[in-house]
This record gives sequence, C-alpha cells and structure tokens, in this order.
Amino acid sequence: MLVKFLAEFVGTFLLIVLGDGVVANVTLNKSGMKGAGSIQITLAWGLAVMIPAFIFGAASGAHFNPALTIALAVDGSLEGGWAIVPVYILAQFAGAILGACVVYLMFKDQFDATDDPGTKLGVFSCGPSIPNMPLNIFAEVVATFVLVFAIKGIPGTVAGGVSNLFVFGIIVSIGMSLGGLTGYALNPARDIGPRIAHSFLPIKGKGDSNWGYAVVTLVGPIIGAVLAVLAYMGLGAAGVWG
Repeated sequence: MLVKFLAEFVGTFLLIVLGDGVVANVTLNKSGMKGAGSIQITLAWGLAVMIPAFIFGAASGAHFNPALTIALAVDGSLEGGWAIVPVYILAQFAGAILGACVVYLMFKDQFDATDDPGTKLGVFSCGPSIPNMPLNIFAEVVATFVLVFAIKGIPGTVAGGVSNLFVFGIIVSIGMSLGGLTGYALNPARDIGPRIAHSFLPIKGKGDSNWGYAVVTLVGPIIGAVLAVLAYMGLGAAGVWG
C-alpha cells in the first residue's frame, strides 16, 4: 500500500509540475515562451500524463486521477478494491498541491510580473470560456467519459509502454476537440489540488480562487468516469467485446 501511495503521490506531483508548468510558461509575463499558445499547452498536458505513467504504471496503474480511481473501483478492476481508494485519492491530492507549489516557486518572478489575476489562477486551475454551470458540468462529463471509455478500450494485449502512448493520444485528442469549453480538467485532483495551493500561496495580486467553479471539476469527471465504466461493462455483457 505504501508503494502505491508513493507512486500516485510522485506521479501526480510530476503531472502538475509539467502540466501547470506549461501553462505558466505560455501565459505569464516575462516567460521565455509566453504566447506559444493552446497547441503547446495541449501537447504538453498529454506528455505530462504520459511521462509519469511510464514511470509508475507498473507500481500503481498510474491513475493520478480520483475520478479514474473511483470508476475502476466501481467496475471491480482496481487492485485492492474500495479499501485502497482513499489511499489513492489522498496521494493524488497531496501530489497535486505540492506540484502546484513548486510551479509557483519556479515561476515566482513571472507571477510577480503578471497583473491579471485570472491569468494567474489559470496556471493552477481550469475555467470555462462561457460560465454556465449545467453545460460546464456536462462538458466535463462527456470529456471524462471519452477519457475513461477509451482507456478501458485499450486492448489488454498491448504492451504497457505502448498503452501509455495511447493515453497521450487520448488526452491530446480530448484537449484539441473539447478543451476550449472548460479547460478539460478530467480530474478533480488536477484542478482542486492546485486551486487549494492558489488559495494559500502568497501570490502577488492573485485575486479569488473561484471555488464555486470547483463543483464542475469535482462532479463532472466523477460522473463521466463512472458512466464510462458502466457503459463499457454493459457493452461487454452484450457481447460487443467478444
């Protein structure tokens, strides 16, 4: 259990350092890559998921995502079952918070040089292009459904390393197709962990942490992930998977 905790903790830490790091790199003033745009962010987020998955896939399954952990417990494929779910989720949130703190320390001068509070919050957490709570939740449900359904659909005969490349492709596809709606959190820890860090870090002129939006990134991914495994199980029972 300690091995799984450490794998999920360090893996999620790396996920946030690389993922939030690219947003800081592209959006904050005085950054050498400011203005590189959404394509760099989307590709880098895919890599941010893939790299720790290569490292920790064998140790914990490389969830780094409470929604995925809960969904795999629902369909019975999580080793350790429901008893290990709190361990995974604690590790994921702790790793996300620490990762966000490290990003702030690395980019402190760039945060200080940036005036817009929304840009600063956007390094840490997602936000909608148009605030509409029901549609924002629906977008996260659909995007996370695609993520988890596609992950479940990776053939078991595929080597672990190759499956991680598939996950990279899934993340990039979702980001490029659906990311402009909500920032495609897909993962409560990825959004809420850094949002917690934003709330207590001494970021110059940071403004509000917009906790009202955290409902979207908590509820939407969990619903989407659970619906995905239920649909996958239903199709399996109908003989679709042979």
